[in-house]
Amino acid sequence: MCGRFTLSQSATALAQSFHVEISDLEPKYNIAPTQMVWAVLYDQTSEKRKLQQLRWGLIPSWAKEPGMGAKLINARAETVAEKPAFRSAFKRRRCLIVADGFYEWQQRDGKKQPFYFRLQNGEAFGFAGLWEEWQSPADQTVSSCTILTTKANELLEPVHDRMPVILARKDYDLWLAPQVQTPEMVQQLMQPYPSEAMTAYPVSTAVNNPKHDSPDCIQALSAKM
Repeated sequence: MCGRFTLSQSATALAQSFHVEISDLEPKYNIAPTQMVWAVLYDQTSEKRKLQQLRWGLIPSWAKEPGMGAKLINARAETVAEKPAFRSAFKRRRCLIVADGFYEWQQRDGKKQPFYFRLQNGEAFGFAGLWEEWQSPADQTVSSCTILTTKANELLEPVHDRMPVILARKDYDLWLAPQVQTPEMVQQLMQPYPSEAMTAYPVSTAVNNPKHDSPDCIQALSAKM
């Protein structure tokens, strides 16, 4: 699964990585479910990518209340095309959740040790995501999202059996394309990211508290994995 991640890259670096217009944004070292996250969507009006904030935790359009989103922070790649909460968004509303690292926890001596995972080159990347719009009884629109997960690669396997789907840059256009509505065309993209392109190391349990958001969250405790 994916329950916490980071985004600390500069606006300039993100604009270059995702080909979007972006102003300065505040670095985040401990992004948690129900918080607002940055996502790249395809704007059919301008026919360009755009950056938009979404609430993490997808609220299906048919949900009776927004609290349902807290349970839908992740969607399994293997079943996303069939699940009622996700299948419509999987066809028509795919997005990139912008990140530069994420956390997973390993059970050790009755305690959970957090590990930080990122790309070897330190660059930002896009999680495969879905987005949805929900209309409240008071006519308020809430835009929300979920992150897709797949089986863990060899680097993650000792820590967790699942990992978020990280898309290669060459696949961004296909993933975002609204005209691509056949599941088989994008199913091939939802694979474990290559272990050799990633690195990981243990970090402080301070990250367990979502209110703790500072650079020390990603500070290594010891040698990397």
